[in-house]
Amino acid sequence: MANLEILVSELPTLIQSLKLTIGDSNEIMEQIITINNAQEKLRNIKKLIAQELQFDRLKNSAIATLPRLITVATLFIPRLGLVDPVIIEKFGNSETKISLTDLQSKIDSWIEWGYFLQAIAADILSDVKLVNQLNSDIIHPSIPSEFKTLAESLKISLDLKKSNILRHQIQQIGNCQKQLLQLQEKLNYIFNTIKNSRSLLNILLGVSAFYGKSGFALEWLDDDHELIISSESKFQELTDILNDCDFFQEQISNLIIQADTLIEQAEQALKNIEQKINKEPIISQKVEIAPKFSTPKIVRSALLIASSLLILGFCGWKIQEQSPELQQISLSLTQEGSAIAPDAGAAIANFKSAQKLGMEAASLVQKPPHPLKVWQQAQNKWHQAIILLDSIPNKTSVYDQAEKKLAYYQINYKSISQRVLIEKKALANLESAQKLAIEANLFVKNSPHSQLSQQQAQDKWQQAINLLKAIPESTFVSIQAKEMLPIYETNYAAISQIYQY
Repeated sequence: MANLEILVSELPTLIQSLKLTIGDSNEIMEQIITINNAQEKLRNIKKLIAQELQFDRLKNSAIATLPRLITVATLFIPRLGLVDPVIIEKFGNSETKISLTDLQSKIDSWIEWGYFLQAIAADILSDVKLVNQLNSDIIHPSIPSEFKTLAESLKISLDLKKSNILRHQIQQIGNCQKQLLQLQEKLNYIFNTIKNSRSLLNILLGVSAFYGKSGFALEWLDDDHELIISSESKFQELTDILNDCDFFQEQISNLIIQADTLIEQAEQALKNIEQKINKEPIISQKVEIAPKFSTPKIVRSALLIASSLLILGFCGWKIQEQSPELQQISLSLTQEGSAIAPDAGAAIANFKSAQKLGMEAASLVQKPPHPLKVWQQAQNKWHQAIILLDSIPNKTSVYDQAEKKLAYYQINYKSISQRVLIEKKALANLESAQKLAIEANLFVKNSPHSQLSQQQAQDKWQQAINLLKAIPESTFVSIQAKEMLPIYETNYAAISQIYQY
């Protein structure tokens, strides 16, 4: 009995070692050895429990319990920091006592989990391509870390009075936008890989890309066979990672729009500076030369006229001496001004209209959340602006500016479109949950004593709850979903209690 007490007191440490940190192949090999050692100790505990149960049966006693032993084990859980509600399921409920047969069952689950981890480790080590990809992911920052860095880099205070600084800031913001777009594409890859892959190894690739340098470990499978993963002392299910992807997609969309607004402000400030410079009067310096000789007024006038004629003649000569290339450029500009003036006028009008639509779209989505209708309005404005910019001919004076704007607007349109999809899905979840709630109530109302109706109502409530929980917090309907969720959970608990009896 004393040996059993000692071994059971080691349970928290043993079970904590039953995890697989995904990373360097050498570390994975070392972890396999650690898992094997933990399994061996668990088998020894299981043998001692079997002996104790046999001894109790011989004494014809009741099922033995280990109140003191398990109390010792659970005391280790807070000390090791294993207080997260998700991972605590790995140890079972925090009971003050547990029967020996129940403890045997838990040990079987832990040993089986160890075998599962060893199989995963073997599959990883046998796949060279997978190992190389995991090693590559460890070099890059995690999604949360990368997002935080980009968000910080956009905290720019525009210097609206210095054109050289403004141009540098515009370039800085543009680079940040490109990185945000790349991060958005990476999130799409992670989300689709985790959600759509049937192979656990492929899913791990998505998880690896999400955590990057932070690394991650496989901790446990919960009651619903949902994989629990830890990274930097934070425990998450795969579903939580998918929700995080949605969250960061939305935040990135907001940052891209914020960046475009900054660029608009900076470019307008540059334009104002240039206009101010062009409007400044040119102050001519008058040099007065004191005449040494007394010259009659009529003679001075004649000299002035003669000098004027001389200057005009000199300028005319200089014009005639222009190179053929400059003359050709001058001729081309003259021809453009006369031949395509109507197109140029239309191009400038389209450019201005596109800018106006872009500013309106950016203004619409400031300070979210917003209803789906608002996001769709902004999406439509970006789309119209893109069409206008795309229609500008390449021989017009605003073509280069239009191309630059077009690139930004396409990024914004893509981001807004992503947000529209998120809001649509959230709204659809809310409406479906409401419909399921109505159906659940009808089942109970129409057949209050039918066990089948109660079971169907219970299923409807559960589906409705799952839909509400899947709604991202940042969406417009999330507040309504949060208000509905406790009501639905109460109804589910009530119908479940009735069904049990």
